[in-house]
Amino acid sequence: MDDRLYRNVMGSFATGVTVITTKVADVVHGMTANAFMSVSLNPKLIAVSIGANAKMHQHIKDSKKFAINILSSNQLNESKQFSGQLQSETEITFVTYNGLPILEDTLAVVTCELHSEYVVGDHTIFIGQVTGVKIEQKDPLLFSQGKYRELKELQE
Repeated sequence: MDDRLYRNVMGSFATGVTVITTKVADVVHGMTANAFMSVSLNPKLIAVSIGANAKMHQHIKDSKKFAINILSSNQLNESKQFSGQLQSETEITFVTYNGLPILEDTLAVVTCELHSEYVVGDHTIFIGQVTGVKIEQKDPLLFSQGKYRELKELQE
């Protein structure tokens, strides 16, 4: 199976866009990710898949806690900055929620303590025990087929 074809097929699944944040030794770290999902309602667990070579991989292992910032449609620049797509970084202001650094103006935030981790192929699936959630009435930032997208209501 061709790697490019596989990536194109997986990329055709539209997802929301998140930035994972954590703090290690008083330094805030962030990484854009769309491999995020809810795992369980009782107990409340989420999963995020992170490549073994990503810096965030070790940061989560070190901090043992992290936040999932679900981006709103007006946060394209934040997504691009934390995925390394911008030529020059702009200064990001973080606020604290449940003891973790989070982005302002997000659609939603989920804070977690590391529950477990599973090495699968070239990634690790980190399972987070949810410690807090918050949500705002905003539209999500979406990603599909290699492009950022916005939500549009369909006529019934």
